[in-house]
Amino acid sequence: MAGEVNQPLARVILKRGREGPVRGGNPWIFSQAIERIAPARPEAGALVSVHDANDALLGMGYCNPATTIAVRMLAWGETPDLRELIARRLKNALELRRRFIRGDTDSYRLINGDGDGLSGIVVDRYGGVLVIQLLTAGAERMREALIAELDAMLHPRAIIERSAGAVRRQEGLEDRVGLVSGESSDRMIAQAIATENGIRVHVDFEHGQKTGYFLDQRENRALAGSLAKDARVLDAYCYEGGFALAAVAGGARQIVAIDTSARAIGFARQNLELNTYAPDAVEFVHGEAPKFMAEMPNRFDLIVLDPPPLARTRGDVERAGRMYVELNTLAMRALAPGGRILTFSCSTHFRAEEFIRAVRYAASNAGRQMRLIAHLGPGADHPVLLGHAEGEYLTGLLLSEL
Repeated sequence: MAGEVNQPLARVILKRGREGPVRGGNPWIFSQAIERIAPARPEAGALVSVHDANDALLGMGYCNPATTIAVRMLAWGETPDLRELIARRLKNALELRRRFIRGDTDSYRLINGDGDGLSGIVVDRYGGVLVIQLLTAGAERMREALIAELDAMLHPRAIIERSAGAVRRQEGLEDRVGLVSGESSDRMIAQAIATENGIRVHVDFEHGQKTGYFLDQRENRALAGSLAKDARVLDAYCYEGGFALAAVAGGARQIVAIDTSARAIGFARQNLELNTYAPDAVEFVHGEAPKFMAEMPNRFDLIVLDPPPLARTRGDVERAGRMYVELNTLAMRALAPGGRILTFSCSTHFRAEEFIRAVRYAASNAGRQMRLIAHLGPGADHPVLLGHAEGEYLTGLLLSEL
């Protein structure tokens, strides 16, 4: 890789007037914004320098001419050595997390792709275990240097790779999953114990969602716990019970957690035991959240509605809007007088304003006068470049009935 870094970079020249988003901090350059690449047809993931139509340097990125996002920026106004850039980005990312992560938490996102200046790379930390995702051809080319820097900087027990999914297929990459560094016992590879806001959770590296757990909801789970005292709580789409566990810790009077995955509910039960909570502290329901809410009017003082993505493409937006209206209508009807709702959309293609509009329609349908108390999103360990609205995906609202 060092030899590749020292080679002259291919040059990407943008069309006149198309440099604005790049100058504004958007790391994605779409193919239609490019005038030419010289030499033509660089390999997928090759480093390139990016220039405006007058040949002024805009920065450095990596290129994949076969994809819609043809260039992903890594640096602005410079073309640094890639290994030096990776080390710098990791150091800055770790320093940011040290400022924001609570002392009773050892699990967080260390690298959030574009938001940390390493497009296509995700690194999540679960105590002494790191999980990496390399989603693009350019990220794949940084693999060796990234793993070396993570080992040198953090000395983890293990580094696990979970690089899989549709984005890699679009980039022409096969899935890559397994242990890349550190311990090699089967038990360690499959699971680990993480601590979040003082609550311990099993992390399933083999079958779990994302890198094993939904780290982006950590601060929202803490918020739910702070609202849960003496409340009747519903954790819809509970997964491994993160919001339910927070409600137990917060002193809820009654908690119901529902999910369609028997495996997830099994882990949620284990998490209750792991934290020495009473086995009946949460009533787990294996089933469909909409059906359950429809049958339980005026029952819950606090409802957490965190469904999986309902709009995986822009073509899904209209259908997703109807589903968000329906789900939130059912939640509001299941809410006790004066109750509160934490409602979320994690659909990248369903914008925040669209979600808020859907929730407003739901309030009208349900005949409830709801107040918007707070806009919610992921924690500070999921930064987004200010010029990159496409990087925003998790939208949440805290609502309270008037």
